[in-house]
Amino acid sequence: MREFTLDGGAVRDRRDLHAALAQGLDFPHWYGQNLDALRDCLTDLPETRLTVANPQALEDALGAYAGRFLRVLEDAVSENPNLHLYLQKEAQ
Repeated sequence: MREFTLDGGAVRDRRDLHAALAQGLDFPHWYGQNLDALRDCLTDLPETRLTVANPQALEDALGAYAGRFLRVLEDAVSENPNLHLYLQKEAQ
């Protein structure tokens, strides 16, 4: 099983987000670096565990885009039984 953890604290903007996902999930070179392309790639993944660490930091950096991003992840999980999503909250 492929595993990738996206650290929301390391994401400063949309470009960082998509670059990290493309590299961490080994997306094809033609990945469009947008939410539609992300959904397409996620629904085609083989067995994969995707953890989003520090989702609050992601929201702080990306604003409303972070919410749309998380909805795309949830939609992809419902379409691809090989994709497993975990949100890892910050330690209190």
